[in-house]
Amino acid sequence: MSFKREMPLANAVFWTARRGNATLLRILLNSGRMDVDCRDSVGTTALMVASHYNHMDCVRELILQGAGINTQRESGSTALYFAAQQGNDEIVKFLLEYGASTELSTKNRATPLSIASQCGHLKVVETLLNRRCNVNIQLQDGASSLFLAAQGGHLKVVQQLLSADAKIDQPRQDLTTPLWIAAQMGYIDIVKLLLQHGASSDTSRKDGSTPLFKAAYKGFTEVVRELLMFSPSLGILKNGMTALHAAVLGGSARTVTLLIESGADPSLRNTEKELPSDLTRNDRLVKCLQSRRGAES
Repeated sequence: MSFKREMPLANAVFWTARRGNATLLRILLNSGRMDVDCRDSVGTTALMVASHYNHMDCVRELILQGAGINTQRESGSTALYFAAQQGNDEIVKFLLEYGASTELSTKNRATPLSIASQCGHLKVVETLLNRRCNVNIQLQDGASSLFLAAQGGHLKVVQQLLSADAKIDQPRQDLTTPLWIAAQMGYIDIVKLLLQHGASSDTSRKDGSTPLFKAAYKGFTEVVRELLMFSPSLGILKNGMTALHAAVLGGSARTVTLLIESGADPSLRNTEKELPSDLTRNDRLVKCLQSRRGAES
């Protein structure tokens, strides 16, 4: 947050709001020499600063002095957005009581709910959802609040959003879903929760990769195990690569073994010609595959 000011007196007000000195802030505002909504070069107001730094007394004083609740910075951020971003739940509640909008968004369409979800601030998410804000608003790239919470590994936030009827398979523009990103990050508890709520394990991104393929490549064996329980699909890519290919290339012996035991791509058991060519760093996995093929022959 920028704190460059055009006027010395305004500069004093901003720094007072930042430090939380409500008494000095009141004296400055009562001087009659400045507007309570004075802004810096990028549109920041004193109310935004106080909300960001969690100074309730200063927030209250600024609002009682007539500060604009829904004034937006050049980026589109509001005082509510900054409070939500920092997890300042009491200030979020206070701003909402005085008419703060939950729907105003930044230039990339981020809302207070989406930023709170991304940062994992459960109490703020609950407060905003209790105000019936739109749970399915998407960022410019298509990411929803549920997607952002899943990406950040915030299990309780994901639970709260699902209870508010968040669309479970709502994708980004590249067709990445909340389940895909959770699988790619290895968040097993979130993967389980999403699957239990009906998330599709067979959806794929524009590049053709499925949640199973990505989890296999990353070597997240327990995630792979969970995905296999819900769907036997191995998500064969357009170039013929499978989850087993991905596990071999990723270098996880445990994941390779699990996929073989699950019946993944039997053709790889019968001929080394089917194996990816770049296996120099995975000789141990090749031996694992060869020994298994030998046991079956």
